Amino acid sequence: MLAERFEAHRALLHAVAFRMLGSAGEAEDAVQETWLRLGRTDVREVANLPGWLRTVLSRICLDMLRSRAARREDLTGRHVFDEVEAPAQAPGARPEDEALRADAVGRALLVVLDTLDPDERVTFVLHDMFAVPFDRIAPLVDRTPATTKKLASRARRKVRGTPAVPADELARRRRVVAAFLSAMRAGDLDAILAVLAPDVVRRADPAALAPGMAAEVRGARRVAEGTALLARRARYAEPALVDGRVGIVVAPRGRLALALTVSFGEDGLISGYDVIADPDRLRRLDLAVLDPVAPHGTAGGPAAGALPGPGGTGRGRPDS
Repeated sequence: MLAERFEAHRALLHAVAFRMLGSAGEAEDAVQETWLRLGRTDVREVANLPGWLRTVLSRICLDMLRSRAARREDLTGRHVFDEVEAPAQAPGARPEDEALRADAVGRALLVVLDTLDPDERVTFVLHDMFAVPFDRIAPLVDRTPATTKKLASRARRKVRGTPAVPADELARRRRVVAAFLSAMRAGDLDAILAVLAPDVVRRADPAALAPGMAAEVRGARRVAEGTALLARRARYAEPALVDGRVGIVVAPRGRLALALTVSFGEDGLISGYDVIADPDRLRRLDLAVLDPVAPHGTAGGPAAGALPGPGGTGRGRPDS
């Protein structure tokens, strides 16, 4: 039956759509629309069903991304504290499922993918995460294979970013930030204090604060006590490259809500951090992932069983 053949590909279609759209609800909508279009198609004319499904789904996602870019909401003046504390869920979605999807892909990666333009995002996801060759992506984005390859290269540079500090220093700072987040998630005051300099300063945009919280707090004990109260936020946080340095993004449902720029003292401890929630400030940040995204699913998505194109397996070379 056609429905059974489609269901055999549903999980992978959803995985592709989720990486393209960054939203479980929108991904499900795209998969459902793919099913509806299949129902209006004479499958006897479809030589390769997996390749056909991938192409149709990708076009649907591309249209959704372009529409989203055209109607990008003005978020000026929003207050993000409550939405970070208790992010809204799509109808019928379970919070644990949403969290697992975001964690599986990587919240920082989802945030950075959201900074790409629609054609870059679709090309990057299909090629770098699902090993689709450029000659099969090119018709989707109305480019030649050569220019599609350049599109992917540009997207890859944005995703990986350019560190502003040497690799060994970047690694040390990342370990400190990871320990800070781990302690924050556990609400472990002593562990938080262990990575803070005595004269640490925390500054925050008003939109990131609960009523009554001070915009600036000084001193390790006061900063640690305030940080320990925000354990729920840390569930949605992940280290990222922020303006070339190790920082943190907070991304409920994979969408950027807050970013933390972190400074370090000569002793390697955190000397200060700024919590950025203002939309204009967030848009000006240069965000990237800390780890390169390996092609063919080793870090970014499942390549085994990737939807093949006509006559192929879907496992192209990184430069194919």
